[in-house]
Amino acid sequence: MITCNHLSHPYPITRNSAYAKNGVVATSQPLAAQAGLAILQKGGNAIDAAIATAACLTVCEPTSNGIGGDAFALVWTKGKLHGLNGSGRAPKHISIEKVKQMGYDAMPKFGWIPVTVPGVPGAWAELSRRFGKLPLKEVLKDAITYAEEGYPVSSTLSRFWKKAYLAFSQHLKEDMFKYWFDTFAPNNRAPSVGEVWSSKDHAATLRMIAETDGKSFYHGEIADKIVQFSKETGGFFTEEDLAEYEPEWVEPIGIHYRGYDVWEIPPNGQGIVALQALNILKGFEFASKESLDTYHKQIEAMKLAYVDGYKFITDLERMTYSVEEILSEAYAEERRKLISAEACLPQPGEPFKGGTVYLATADKEGNMVSFIQSNYMGFGSGLVVPGTGIALQNRGNNFSLDPAHVNALEGGKKTFHTIIPGFLTKGGQAVGPFGVMGGFMQPQGHVQVIMNSIDFGLHPQAALDAPRWQWIKGRTVEVEQRFPHHIASDLAYLGHDIRIALETNNFGRGQIIWRDPETGVLVAGTESRTDGAIALW
Repeated sequence: MITCNHLSHPYPITRNSAYAKNGVVATSQPLAAQAGLAILQKGGNAIDAAIATAACLTVCEPTSNGIGGDAFALVWTKGKLHGLNGSGRAPKHISIEKVKQMGYDAMPKFGWIPVTVPGVPGAWAELSRRFGKLPLKEVLKDAITYAEEGYPVSSTLSRFWKKAYLAFSQHLKEDMFKYWFDTFAPNNRAPSVGEVWSSKDHAATLRMIAETDGKSFYHGEIADKIVQFSKETGGFFTEEDLAEYEPEWVEPIGIHYRGYDVWEIPPNGQGIVALQALNILKGFEFASKESLDTYHKQIEAMKLAYVDGYKFITDLERMTYSVEEILSEAYAEERRKLISAEACLPQPGEPFKGGTVYLATADKEGNMVSFIQSNYMGFGSGLVVPGTGIALQNRGNNFSLDPAHVNALEGGKKTFHTIIPGFLTKGGQAVGPFGVMGGFMQPQGHVQVIMNSIDFGLHPQAALDAPRWQWIKGRTVEVEQRFPHHIASDLAYLGHDIRIALETNNFGRGQIIWRDPETGVLVAGTESRTDGAIALW
């Protein structure tokens, strides 16, 4: 192979959206996209393809997700949109008092404390049971093969693998973390670009999940290994925590935005933040995308929605305000009035009482899926269950150790969740799935790609490629290097603390598929900030 820098891109490249009629799979990793397409070509539907793609992503992009993470899905089938919440709860026997007794005054990133019950295997099995056409054993075949036989590591993947290895080498010194290094750094380093990596333990776990329709993860051999590892290394998990897990079918939440309906999963996910920001923004008219007024109002609306999200979002059963109250037109108007000509320091309001991977699939029958799964911070907690290849998530890091906080840690509680799939409809018909993954960038990415598409008429690829911004905190806003410098300067004049970021991955990675209701033609865009790919026929 010619020696070169695989991460250097000295020239701007314009990509077109991709068109097809029989089926599309769009995600951040080419091998995973092709696995989903293969399932479509074998007679599977968009739901089967989403599961196949998601399973491959646990193998082919382990820096962002895994079997030990959570998942959410929005599924359009037979003229109706369905929501699946595949997030897990904190172990029943964990508590704020116990964590503080262990010497922590905030939730840690690594080890057992932030580990919640993984929902990914249960979500796959439930999607397959309710809407799939092919057996799970067929759907997971390619993922099992890639795990067992290996695959060459891609450019972006190698970069973040190395970053994780260096961080874990510095911070994870206890014996319980050795299994991560055995699994993901068997040569005492991260795999390099083009190097073949495999995990036979991961393959065996996927095979067991496929053969038992996910049951072994929560009731059988895999569950036993998770609980045993927890007991041996100071974790909180019991057999009961896993055995009681079930993914939840939920009603999607949405708002009407300029003739379209934008849909998200309800809390504990943060999709409500994107909807609230759009609810505020629809009260304004925007003459053009690349204008100071547009960016200023977008940023201010996002600030107001996000500080509310931080204050109000938790397990839906424990929220102090309802979704309807937060998304009411009256409350949007009150928040809209706070947007002035200068950057504000946002404060939460009072509604009127009343690590991640993303993929999108569509098939010729009209089924469409918006699917997202994650270990949260890259590889997650740093814990790999011995003999399984399962990297456990650290989603519980978002819990608060302040007992008065709405998202305070409690045993058996779901935490504030960052991963959110999106979906767009018009007049009761599907337009299609969309999503932008990446921690707290996600609602901000949703707002930007929806406005790029609806307000400014950009095709899917252009809507994704457009330079992004991200509100961080207070008046601080990061922008990509490609962001218009004259507008960045003008935003600074309005009081925004503008910082130009060198790392493009901080701005999320997205996919879009839109469907023409007249012809059934599908048009898709994929993320240019990573190894994004579209497989179609």
